[in-house]
Amino acid sequence: MVVPELRPWRAARPHVVRLADAVRPRLARAAAATKPRLARLARAGKPQVARVTRPKSWQYTAGAATAGLALAAGAVTAAGPWDSTGQRTAERDRAVALGRPGGTDHGSAPGAPGRPRPAPSAGPVLTGLGGVSTVKSAPDGKALAGALTPLLKDPALGPRPAASVIDVTTGRRLYGKTPDAGLTPASTTKIATAVAALSALGPDHRLTTRAALEPDTKEVVLVGGGDPTLTAREKAGSSASLRTLAAGTAAALADRGVREVTLSYDTTLYAGDEMHPIGVDGNLAPVSPLMADEGRTNDSTSGPAERVQDPAADAARRFGGFLKSHGVKTTAPGPSKATTRAETLAAVSSPPLSALVERMLTNSDNDIAEALARQTAIATGDRADFAGVGKAVGSRLRKLGLPVKGAAFKDGSGLNRADRLTPDLLTALLAKAADPSHPELRPALTGLPVAGFTGTLTSRYTDGAAGVVRAKTGTLSGVHALAGTLVDEDGRLLAFAFMAADTDPGRPAATQQALDRVASALAACGCR
Repeated sequence: MVVPELRPWRAARPHVVRLADAVRPRLARAAAATKPRLARLARAGKPQVARVTRPKSWQYTAGAATAGLALAAGAVTAAGPWDSTGQRTAERDRAVALGRPGGTDHGSAPGAPGRPRPAPSAGPVLTGLGGVSTVKSAPDGKALAGALTPLLKDPALGPRPAASVIDVTTGRRLYGKTPDAGLTPASTTKIATAVAALSALGPDHRLTTRAALEPDTKEVVLVGGGDPTLTAREKAGSSASLRTLAAGTAAALADRGVREVTLSYDTTLYAGDEMHPIGVDGNLAPVSPLMADEGRTNDSTSGPAERVQDPAADAARRFGGFLKSHGVKTTAPGPSKATTRAETLAAVSSPPLSALVERMLTNSDNDIAEALARQTAIATGDRADFAGVGKAVGSRLRKLGLPVKGAAFKDGSGLNRADRLTPDLLTALLAKAADPSHPELRPALTGLPVAGFTGTLTSRYTDGAAGVVRAKTGTLSGVHALAGTLVDEDGRLLAFAFMAADTDPGRPAATQQALDRVASALAACGCR
């Protein structure tokens, strides 16, 4: 079973005030303690690594906010231009002054314990993307092995867990346990999807849905652009709005004196079968370039839900209803293809790819993952189907010089059990995203859930390295994985990947807790 999204992702600014009210007293105490260090950091203009102590209770909140300031100073200057969500702007500002809130709040689980609101997702646990560290040496491999190997022998991790830990500054592997073993990665596949999509399209790319008028026919074609975040809801937030598209289309038709049209929809951007190999599943709608609200049949915005059988037809039907509310009469919608002569009447675009990647990773959104994988295939000239996705993602990662031997990409979400990734590839993906020469890949780090605070890690690490570990989870029945970054006890930024197969499907919580213990031990290990 795939770990569901824990609550809807939202844009940052509506939550900044609540965040400030919830954590201001605690952050003030942290700011007073760290202000001299931050001042020196700002004057020197160089990234500093704040030593991560073993925080308790309230200190977790302050520690999560302060530990990532070095990240912002180290790489944010190179990561521009700032995107429209304010993500990178927030990181830059927080590198100068701890007290200024910002960034993207991806939300926490409904009904979660009453902890303070999470620090912004602008990287509270990342550090040293510029490759500079005040720590003279990385952890010792033998010491790491002494700390991690016994924990990896936990029976809850199955018969053959695999692991890789690398020093992000140098890229050197510090610890490995069959690190080149190709195992089912589950949703950690989304890290590969994120890096491939960002590499192929760039962080500022947007997905556009448009309405086009065929000349001399009065046929309006709703053309799917592959945006799974297109919404028909009244409150669209930062998502592209089907209502706005209908209003613009109706206005353009009125200018032409047209009040009655034939309505069609175009899904030819994608090819092949829309149905994922897992079949009908509440974790994923049929993969279509045209859908509204991920084809959900209820008011949910995250997690498993019943989906419509034909997302494109459903979106077109909703679009026709909105046109009717603006005085435009339409036929029942049917499939078609917009010709090159069709005139665009109106268009709406998704948030930038950087924001889509963050939402995908934080909430483990399968619909976004499959969409971004197909967009990668289109950008690389491959067929926009499941086979083309595998070819495109693999080729993009290979071009980045990543170790793809032993890897197999069968989809973008990780729902396919035939996917294969190695711990070495997962840690290499994270290190590449941290490389200052590839700032376009950075959302693959900033989107990772923060332990104990956001996304699929909201309810984990409640008694461990909350706020210190930042990682993508991967969960299928009998399969568990965890891959991400953390700052160790000596302030060194490490990337890790822990993968477990053939685990007891009846005890998923035990396996997750075992993985969390390994990551917590790594965070607590000075290991010199």
